[in-house]
Amino acid sequence: MNIKLVAIGKTDNKALQTLIDDYQKRLSFYIKFDLEIIPDIKNVKNLSEAQQKEKEGELILAKLSPTDQLILLDENGKNFSSVGFSEELQKKMNSGIKTLVFVIGGPYGFSQEVHSKAQGKISLSAMTFSHQMVRLFFIEQLYRAFTILRNEPYHHQ
Repeated sequence: MNIKLVAIGKTDNKALQTLIDDYQKRLSFYIKFDLEIIPDIKNVKNLSEAQQKEKEGELILAKLSPTDQLILLDENGKNFSSVGFSEELQKKMNSGIKTLVFVIGGPYGFSQEVHSKAQGKISLSAMTFSHQMVRLFFIEQLYRAFTILRNEPYHHQ
């Protein structure tokens, strides 16, 4: 299985980007992982919230192939412990999914079209984090999940 994380806007914090790069490198020992960045939409000041979600949604959907399974990172999604998330990933891998795509939406969330294509939603926390930090947290949790599945000493119960 391949895992892809799609996010809108580049990470402009060098310290965060260094950590993201580190966890991406670690993750590569377990699975094929891609981080795809959709450039920020230009002239958002001239767009309504709904228009911005629509434009972002079109760009997100353009990154998907018909066989991809789409999971939204959404504050209203299902909560998992780290162990629970690793078990969910194992189920997905066992089901024969070719590519599992996780998406971090823009500041206003996802368009209705993106919601309708999604096969699930996951919440990382009830708290709100910056989009840049969510990338780091999510990639670290992916890495943690694979170390849990392999009984490696990274995660402690």
